[in-house]
Amino acid sequence: MSINYADKIPNNVELASNKTLQRALEHWQPGYLDWWGEMGPEGSPNYDVYLRTAISVDAKGWAHFDYVRMPDYRWGIFLAAPEKDRKVNFGAHKGEAAWQEVPGEYRSTLRRIIVTQGDTEPASVEQQRHLGLTCPSLYDLRNLFQVNVEEGRHLWAMVYLLHAYFGRDGREEGEALLARRSGDADNPRILTAFNEKTPDWLSFFMFTFITDRDGKFQLAALAESGFDPLSRTCRFMLTEEAHHMFVGESGVGRIIQRTCEAMKEHRIDDPAKLRAMGVIDLPTLQRYLNFHFSVTSDLYGSEVSSNAASSYTNGLKGRFDETRIDDDHRLEGAEYPVMEVIGDRILTKHVAGLTALNERLRDDWVADVQAGIDRWNRIPAKYGVDFRFKLPHKGFHRRIGAFAEHHVSPEGAVLSEADWTSKHREWLPNEQDRAYIQSLMGRVVEPGRFANWIAAPHQGINKQPVNFEYVRFN
Repeated sequence: MSINYADKIPNNVELASNKTLQRALEHWQPGYLDWWGEMGPEGSPNYDVYLRTAISVDAKGWAHFDYVRMPDYRWGIFLAAPEKDRKVNFGAHKGEAAWQEVPGEYRSTLRRIIVTQGDTEPASVEQQRHLGLTCPSLYDLRNLFQVNVEEGRHLWAMVYLLHAYFGRDGREEGEALLARRSGDADNPRILTAFNEKTPDWLSFFMFTFITDRDGKFQLAALAESGFDPLSRTCRFMLTEEAHHMFVGESGVGRIIQRTCEAMKEHRIDDPAKLRAMGVIDLPTLQRYLNFHFSVTSDLYGSEVSSNAASSYTNGLKGRFDETRIDDDHRLEGAEYPVMEVIGDRILTKHVAGLTALNERLRDDWVADVQAGIDRWNRIPAKYGVDFRFKLPHKGFHRRIGAFAEHHVSPEGAVLSEADWTSKHREWLPNEQDRAYIQSLMGRVVEPGRFANWIAAPHQGINKQPVNFEYVRFN
């Protein structure tokens, strides 16, 4: 399915055939551009950036690369190709034809799901808007901007659904998505993790590796939805999301590589001496990993959830890879293990599988994060460095769910308040860590040059050389 760039709003949904919807979205568009001008990447309006732009929703050859000024980027509405005779694949409606319109009884729940997902997209742009001022290279600056424009397009994806299927309520929700601000005391973004600051590039790489990976699993679950327009929207968003996770995983991997190079060359592992050399010691990277993993884990909600059960039973949100799971897809009588804290012990109990869907999706995400950690750990092994990154226990530093009222160590020990207070600075980024990372945040914009604390990538974007002029300053 090709995308029509002749229209004011590029799309592949035949927007011109629905004049009422077209006018509504064209009315929303100036507000979006105002938001981008206010909250998009700081200082970037006149840069020519080597960006990819979607030209079709075919997985093969779907993007075109060229220089674009970001305010001129053609954001639009792109849905994956429809699946002929698609059915609802789970829940009470399993086997029925997928819905092309919103079922009346699920209207408010679907709207909430779409709004919550939509709210994360502009939030991450707002969190990252200052990072271009401290980029470690042109290659990284370009990747930041690519992530930003695509998160902006993902907002368009959700706003299209709100306008097209939810009438006045949807239009009002679309306006509210532009009104909220990440970290604002009076009108914050909906989810806590999207109100955290992203003050430096290490935080950005961790966010795109860990939190955008949550986006992958949430979108994959929504791509199973019986509401076909939502499914098709999320399926194409997943195509774009893959690059965001690559930026994070490869970014942290390049930091690890640079540190290991310094450790091997100078035969030192003392964090203080490594910091004196201007690289990021591995224990500090582990603390940042602990923080971002725990904050993102809360995005999945409580381990046991009647809301998740209802969304599944009603066919609104499935499991990751739903159609590949070998069960009845109704979960009648199924059980799933969840953890709980009893006294000073963490025990596992089995609960109804329907109510444990949040935990199952979290477990799928944890396994995927762990696979990335395993790839990171090949780097110190290659350099003969005796250090391996580890994911903390799922109960570590949690604010939502079964562990919210408890203190749990990265190894899974239940701690007293006093023990937590005395030890948590060893496990989470502290003031000295953040100050040191901030001190490294200079700006490197000469093609082919990289900040001292990060290695160059093995290859450039779209087969371009690493020293390609990915951003032109005007």
